[in-house]
Amino acid sequence: MVSLLTREHGRHAGLVRGGVGKAARGSLQPGNRLLVTWKARLEDHLGNLTWELTGSSGTAWLHDPRRLAGLSAACALAEAALPERQSHAAVFEGLLAVLGALEGDDWPALYVHWELGLLAELGYGLDLSCCAATGQADDLAFVSPRSGRAVSRAAGQPYRDRLLVLPGFLLGAEATPADVAVGLALTGHFLERHVLGPQSKGMPAARSRLVERLQP
Repeated sequence: MVSLLTREHGRHAGLVRGGVGKAARGSLQPGNRLLVTWKARLEDHLGNLTWELTGSSGTAWLHDPRRLAGLSAACALAEAALPERQSHAAVFEGLLAVLGALEGDDWPALYVHWELGLLAELGYGLDLSCCAATGQADDLAFVSPRSGRAVSRAAGQPYRDRLLVLPGFLLGAEATPADVAVGLALTGHFLERHVLGPQSKGMPAARSRLVERLQP
């Protein structure tokens, strides 16, 4: 059985006959792009899949542990977070952008933006537009771990030990490795609180490995 992320039908599982054979294993890898046909007698059946390989990102980064960790984390998180057979085209397009960005050096920042987009697509988007306490839109430095709203540096200073740090690159600044690590901690908190926790799921191991790989 394989699980796909599709543009029109969201996360979609199906049975591939002979999928464990040598010929199929190279194609059915996380990150690979496929043209798929799904057939079933009834709509709610698991169904059978046939495919044609159209892009092989899954094997492109076997020599690069960091990029391979990014690819694996995105695929594992999409599998864990998305409901089955519900279209989330923005998540699909964002994942394509992450896979394409792996060829450059700024992919870790884009990956964090993709997780923010995943939260928003599932109804748990963060409000980073202005300070929750004062309404001001400048010098935002923290995020409330409960509401997901930004807090300015001045308003949050007395409570900084209870707030999450807001890295500047999420507001348009350049991203440093340390900023990316902070961004992953921020999105990870809300993914566990709102998406994975209510389903009695933990953070995927692949995503935890990515955090380790990207430590500054």
